[in-house]
Amino acid sequence: MTTMRRKTIKECPECASKNIYRNMERGETICRDCGLVLEDRMVDFSQEWRDFDDDSGGSRRRTGAPTSETQFDQGLGTEVGSTSDFYKLGSDRERDRFFRLRKWNIRISTAIERNLKVALAELKRVSSFLRLPRSVEEEAARIYRRAVQKGLVRGRSMESVIAGALYAACRRHEIPRTLDEMGEASGIEKKEIGRTYRFVTRELEISIKPSNPADYIPRFASALKLTAETQSKAVEILEMARDIELTSGRGPTGIAAAALYVASLIHGEKRTQREVADVAGVTEVTIRNRYKELIKKLKLTKQVDKSKKK
Repeated sequence: MTTMRRKTIKECPECASKNIYRNMERGETICRDCGLVLEDRMVDFSQEWRDFDDDSGGSRRRTGAPTSETQFDQGLGTEVGSTSDFYKLGSDRERDRFFRLRKWNIRISTAIERNLKVALAELKRVSSFLRLPRSVEEEAARIYRRAVQKGLVRGRSMESVIAGALYAACRRHEIPRTLDEMGEASGIEKKEIGRTYRFVTRELEISIKPSNPADYIPRFASALKLTAETQSKAVEILEMARDIELTSGRGPTGIAAAALYVASLIHGEKRTQREVADVAGVTEVTIRNRYKELIKKLKLTKQVDKSKKK
């Protein structure tokens, strides 16, 4: 075993010589002048470089790929031989046996594995469409795997359960994505996604915090090309609305869009209600109703009127 010492010995305690030799293969430290073995059985704390593939050409790899929930076998599957191994076989009988073993090794045995192989590929596609980070993708795959193992997919479309798992993962990681966006990416109606999401989280006992409207502000502001001052004002308006419990019982996207609309009026970066509604994925009526509530309850009428005069 190749070893490496943790603490360096600078001189021999017997002859005070500094001519120290370290045999890394045997794990020993020896004084070359007097021959005293200063240390043996040293532990190697460096990386373990091993390679069991004869066809690697002397490459030095640490280990294989890390496990991943986004693969049906979690990345732990193995492969019987490779194409190059075929030419090393002598008889036709050995070649037939080789291909038969490869076929059975590749073949997926259980129904759950077959379901996961198809479903996780669709999950990666939807996640890529929504530009979700890898952590959300892994969490969604973990949720879907638990749902399959518990039999929650029966009687429901695979796509709706995938969308529900992705939406739950986004909520857990506090990454704002609306049901409309999930529906657009997966091709499933948002009502069906919401119904499946509530069912899966309830059956799997997944605790999810209420969505924070302020999480949507940066995305909406970026799409509307608003300044940082307007974003800060929108977050301030939402905090004021939360303090008087104005955000309770209202959709987070609608009130976030309305707060951003009010902030844009105050800072003179006027955007139409139609533009804000299209970005937020809500109706103009929702923007208008939330806007009126914010103006009235937070007494922002004077600030808005003052900006309009300018």
